[in-house]
Amino acid sequence: MILETIKISSVNIEDRKALGIRAGDTVRVWIKIEEKGKTRTQAFEGLVLARKHGNEAGATFTVRKVASGVGVERIFPLFSPMIDKIEIVKRSRVRRSKLYFIREKVAREIRRQMRKMKMVTLSTKSEKEEAEEKMKEEEEKAKIESEETKEGVVEEVEATETPTEEVSDKVEEVVEEIKEDIDETDEKKEEK
Repeated sequence: MILETIKISSVNIEDRKALGIRAGDTVRVWIKIEEKGKTRTQAFEGLVLARKHGNEAGATFTVRKVASGVGVERIFPLFSPMIDKIEIVKRSRVRRSKLYFIREKVAREIRRQMRKMKMVTLSTKSEKEEAEEKMKEEEEKAKIESEETKEGVVEEVEATETPTEEVSDKVEEVVEEIKEDIDETDEKKEEK
């Protein structure tokens, strides 16, 4: 009588059982991912937090990793055909069968580090804010220049002691220059 082994799954169940994954192990799980009709493998490496349901068909293990500063957890079925291979990278001795406290421990560490940080408000200015700031600076410069020209005219008038007609002519010229400066700044405002 010839005994034939019946293959229930495409996964080598005995090899997966023999791995002996347990909490505290750092594992690299190679997952098959289908995209546009093609299959590729992608590694998910992290700490095993829990192993559940022993070696039965529904056995699972939870893996946690930190990706871009965010904790990511995945629960993998031990005998899933979507898992290409499982590598145990590192074994750690732990005193618990479930390491769920790691989640809170990491959060506590982050909170502790946040206490040491200083609050800083740094930002860039929007184009609108920059344009408004430039306009204010130009207006202030125009005001300062007009005040300086007025003072200069008054000093000239006092120094020369010319007749009132000449003084009134110079004052009118200065007033016209100031009006032109104001018109230019108004035009720049309308353009922006």
